[in-house]
Amino acid sequence: MKRAAAAAVITSVALAMAGCSAGSGDGGGTDAGACEPSEGKVNLSFTSWIPGIEEAVAMWNDANPDIQVEVQTGPSGNAGTYQNFFNQLKAGNAPDLGQIEYDALPNFRVQDGLADLGACEEIVAGKGDFVDWTWGQVTLGTESEVYGVPQDSGPMALFYRSDLFEQNGIAVPTTWEEYKAAAEKIRALGGYITNFSQTDINQFAGFVWQAGGEWFANDGDEWTVEMTDETSKQVADYWQDLIANDLVSTYPAWTDEWNNAYNSGEVWSWNSAVWGANSIASGAPDTAGNWSVAKAPQWNAGESAAGNWGGSSIAVFKGTEHLYEAAKFALWLNTSEESLTSLNETAAIYPATKAGLELPALSEGVPFYGDQPIYDVFAEAAGEVDPDFVWGPTMTQTYADVSDGFKAAVSGSGTLADALATGQDATIAAMEAQSIPVAE
Repeated sequence: MKRAAAAAVITSVALAMAGCSAGSGDGGGTDAGACEPSEGKVNLSFTSWIPGIEEAVAMWNDANPDIQVEVQTGPSGNAGTYQNFFNQLKAGNAPDLGQIEYDALPNFRVQDGLADLGACEEIVAGKGDFVDWTWGQVTLGTESEVYGVPQDSGPMALFYRSDLFEQNGIAVPTTWEEYKAAAEKIRALGGYITNFSQTDINQFAGFVWQAGGEWFANDGDEWTVEMTDETSKQVADYWQDLIANDLVSTYPAWTDEWNNAYNSGEVWSWNSAVWGANSIASGAPDTAGNWSVAKAPQWNAGESAAGNWGGSSIAVFKGTEHLYEAAKFALWLNTSEESLTSLNETAAIYPATKAGLELPALSEGVPFYGDQPIYDVFAEAAGEVDPDFVWGPTMTQTYADVSDGFKAAVSGSGTLADALATGQDATIAAMEAQSIPVAE
């Protein structure tokens, strides 16, 4: 798949430009001696934000008394966990393992914070078990290095309150123009069609991705950063219009306020990734059976394009004293049928392994969604994601800078398009500060 090759090669170029060459440091080589079993009982620390991941970890702990894993959960990556990781790496007290999304993985490699799992034979042997493009996301363009074990992907679709749409005679929108028309009808009824997140810039990137925009490109020598192109502006202006006309709510995402808006029926839909199935089920329990999933609205009638939001790996941080055991756990977590089944049941994880996509659970109807086999929709969406979209080497900083502008725009100071322009300038400055060449 082209996206894997393009993203991985470009990321590799960026890392080399940043002075983070392959094999450097005590976590960068592929010396098999660096991945050997420890003596005695091992205790590993693991940080994730996946709901219910404790159940899968408990299965591991029951079966592996000599390698025990203590899991700590926190907010999603860009909501605080990534910054915690960076702080912990700086202080020298990072956990052994951590959840890191594909778009953020290069940030941690640039900071030389990741152990190279390519030193572990079991990890290398497992390459063929994963969907090809997801493996490309964790090798970062190298031939023999591996900086995480793929866990899932995040094709996007439309979660919607099918009961409310049907009761009020509002057709499920198939285009973004129809989506706005539905938003106006829903607002007249006292509700909102969706909530616009001020902090989930990776969701907004998914919208741009679906529309055919690209924020980053590289010719092998230098980066081009273009977050203000016509496509990005089109997407920004669309959502700015909905915000300005009070057609969407703007609650802070992942809060009690946000959950209540969905649980109470105030907000009727969510343009999200496959993993969002669990977020709605856990945040809006009173609405069980009233939700459905449809393909994402299109910019032009008859098109079939999807964005992607998220997709994670389990990485091992440099400084761990138990690389072998950490790698063994990460591989089990993301390849064993019992773990993948548990993660799908508790968090709607959409596996990155080829075998995982054949899990019986992915072909069954989901009770919360009226017994609709929702993963059929996401399987179709996964095949409609542009494989050539490229992540930049400083996405964590990019998201933070754009989020500041989005928050201002929601409060009436500036626009979303202004936020993208400011974010572009800040991104270029951050890249140049790390000696990553940027095109004029």
